[in-house]
Amino acid sequence: MSAAVGAERPQVVSHVQQALSYTVFDCKWVPRSARLLCLGSAARGTGIVQLYELHGARLELLREIEKPKPIKCGTFGATSLQQRYLATGDFDGNLNIWNLEAPEIPVYSVKGHKEIINSIDGVGGLGIGEGAPEIVTGSRDGTVKVWDPRQNDTPVANMEPVQGESKRDCWTVAFGNAYNQEERVVCAGYDNGDIKLFDLKNMSLRWETNIKNGVCSVEFDRKDINMNKLVATSLEGKFHVFDMRTQHPTKGFASVSEKAQKSTIWQVRHLPQNRDIFMTSGGSGSLHLWKYQYPAQRSKKDSEGSEMGVAGSLSLLQNVTLSTQPISSLDWSPDKKGLCVCGAFDQTVRVLIVTKLNKI
Repeated sequence: MSAAVGAERPQVVSHVQQALSYTVFDCKWVPRSARLLCLGSAARGTGIVQLYELHGARLELLREIEKPKPIKCGTFGATSLQQRYLATGDFDGNLNIWNLEAPEIPVYSVKGHKEIINSIDGVGGLGIGEGAPEIVTGSRDGTVKVWDPRQNDTPVANMEPVQGESKRDCWTVAFGNAYNQEERVVCAGYDNGDIKLFDLKNMSLRWETNIKNGVCSVEFDRKDINMNKLVATSLEGKFHVFDMRTQHPTKGFASVSEKAQKSTIWQVRHLPQNRDIFMTSGGSGSLHLWKYQYPAQRSKKDSEGSEMGVAGSLSLLQNVTLSTQPISSLDWSPDKKGLCVCGAFDQTVRVLIVTKLNKI
């Protein structure tokens, strides 16, 4: 790993801090707006959705919605830009889709899992990714399910442990490879360090590996291109970047790993405007900004003549400590380069500005 040096280093500036009266689990920018959402759990065990608007150096609370169950995660990824419906997963295993203009009753609701939905992702909406609008949910019940909100209560795909295999807590899910109408994959990470790549076109397990530690977050650098890179973060402060362009028959995908800190890396999020820059959020209340450099050649032939990938290298662009508590959620603005929101367990949401991203 090399560190970026000199005056051209990006700075991570805390622009606005907003204290919350509840535990925040997820933060999301509302696409094409200066608005953001905070999702979480109130002290009395109900779910909270707060909608804020950024006005200069302050956040104005526009709406607060209370729901029966704590809300763990949310996504806009399977909705149109016109509707901007929010899909959420809650502590009771419910998948709900909300119209934020009329949030009293969900526009879609299904009891998706037997236990908490830990992670959710969407694709095919917002003009990102080809194919049907779909939502993937990963749960403590060990299953990963894909939903098409245009269909009723049945998932279009259900990845569950095979007979006799013990169920593992699925902590994180992400879509990728949605570059045409047919292709699509889901990556899932589990509490025992397993990473599984499911091919939705062929309904098969395409690849699996184990990174020795619970997998907290996985994300492709882009959902709507031929698989390029995947980042997976873990409990022990380590993360792995896999080059997904070349899959070797036995060795799988080439990867590079980095130990960013001692504590858990809760989340990874790629900069929407540059797929080689990403941010990780940590259990120590810190954020690390990274850049991936590709090798001179991304693949080579092994002794048997099979193509195998070659991993690149990582440089740390910047790191900053914002909180004494873990930063559990992170989201870049899709519209304003360098604008970011993060939520921490100190019950604070922070809007950040990352400078000089054009210079790296």
